Amino acid sequence: MDRYAVIGNPVAHSKSPRIHRMFAEQTGQQLSYEALLAPLDDFAGTLRTFLTVGQGVNITVPFKEQAWAIVDQRTAAAERAGAVNTIMRLPDGRLLGDNTDGKGLVRDIQHNAGLSLAGLKILLVGAGGASRGVLQPLLEAAPEQLCVVNRTVEKAEQLAAIFADLGPVSAAGFDWIEEPVDLIINATSASLHGEVPAMSSDLIRPGHTWCYDMMYSKEPTAFNRWASEQGAARCIDGLGMLVEQAAEAFLLWRGVRPDTGPVLAALR
Repeated sequence: MDRYAVIGNPVAHSKSPRIHRMFAEQTGQQLSYEALLAPLDDFAGTLRTFLTVGQGVNITVPFKEQAWAIVDQRTAAAERAGAVNTIMRLPDGRLLGDNTDGKGLVRDIQHNAGLSLAGLKILLVGAGGASRGVLQPLLEAAPEQLCVVNRTVEKAEQLAAIFADLGPVSAAGFDWIEEPVDLIINATSASLHGEVPAMSSDLIRPGHTWCYDMMYSKEPTAFNRWASEQGAARCIDGLGMLVEQAAEAFLLWRGVRPDTGPVLAALR
């Protein structure tokens, strides 16, 4: 039986084993999928050991950048993202790295939520790895404007410069922008700590602006609670992104894309 795993630290909370087991059952694929805790100082050892017998892995925090450096070959998405969240062992033993986070985000917004990104004014909050991992697919969806907003403006400017050839991307500080936008995507981890980025409520046009938090939890995230209080048209968390990026990894590994709808419904 083909073996797959998710590697992280921590990793016990990961929903990936359940997601991929449901994918396998749905598509009739014979495989196993487990969660592996890697020591913070020996991710490479854990990865190499598993891939002597396994066919592929997902990578979660804090190892995505290390995975990018370890793989032998990268997809265009992974190259741009500067991080790898999916690895496949090729027939010749080399490791192919991909980043499916951005594709998962865009599909969740456009397919599951039904919001076309074409022509929208989008605010991407945060300039860390999560933002970098989704910028290429967001720009490929042809928004009118995508602005990366961050407390440290220089980081946002550096990120915008990396992707400037792909579309209309700019950078700003939190106090630079007050005009309402169509979609705000929170790519910070603030919600994990019950916090909200220091943004003006004027960015949300009541009944029009959509808000998306890449974090998820059983209850609405802090960002989505704040957005709802400002009258956001719709507030979405990142659970759908998790399922969709997993489906992209499954497609890479197995050559078949599972139906994500029933899986997302089961997780909800």
